Amino acid sequence: MKGVILAGGTGSRLYPLTKVTNKHLLPVGSYPMIYHSIYKLIAADIKDILIVTGRDHMGDVVNLLGSGHEFGASFSYKVQDQAGGIAQALGLARSFVKDESIVVLLGDNIFSDSLNDYINNFKQQGAGAKILLKEVADPERYGVAELKGKIISSIEEKPKQPKSSYAVTGIYMYDSKVFDIIDKLEPSGRGEMEITDVNNAYIYQGELTYDILEGWWTDAGTHESWAKANEMVRNHLFDLTFGKKQTASSISLT
Repeated sequence: MKGVILAGGTGSRLYPLTKVTNKHLLPVGSYPMIYHSIYKLIAADIKDILIVTGRDHMGDVVNLLGSGHEFGASFSYKVQDQAGGIAQALGLARSFVKDESIVVLLGDNIFSDSLNDYINNFKQQGAGAKILLKEVADPERYGVAELKGKIISSIEEKPKQPKSSYAVTGIYMYDSKVFDIIDKLEPSGRGEMEITDVNNAYIYQGELTYDILEGWWTDAGTHESWAKANEMVRNHLFDLTFGKKQTASSISLT
């Protein structure tokens, strides 16, 4: 499998912190935010990783991460020229992914779980897609999954009246058919290609499964959630490489 980290967007909700930098380069704990996604993939033995980010700060991202050699990985890059939505950004990964399966992470998701078991579950599934859910107190901020037993019957983006408290996190697994689905999408009312529409297409095909994250999770896309992410990382210090709880002095990237 290959990994894709989506690290674009304007970062408008974190302004003025993002006036001169990409939000994924802001610190969460002792490291830039994007390191958390990178090490979650590496710890799951996914080391061929594409990073999609915006044109304005691509140079900063490349200067920070380089080829991936220092991480024991191989990084490729794609520029999302304009904010066309998560699905549009993912569509840029077609030539990188080819006919393989992928794990896609939104770069502002910070979480404690290892991805290994979830990825193994997806591999056993054989085809289709898997998304990870987390029960939250404010589901109206997210895409919300309507659950019927072990099946997701629908996903609604930022509903005023959520049908459950289970948010769709920014952790997705897809087979290569995802790019054919993206090709057929129409922009939403926001003018963007929505990842929710991609997931609903897999639901329609009967090929979407889910798992529920066991540990803590937050996005870091607003001032409040970015502060929460830093608090969680401080309170649950862990080695980014292996996900093991550590003392502050022992945290290392090596």
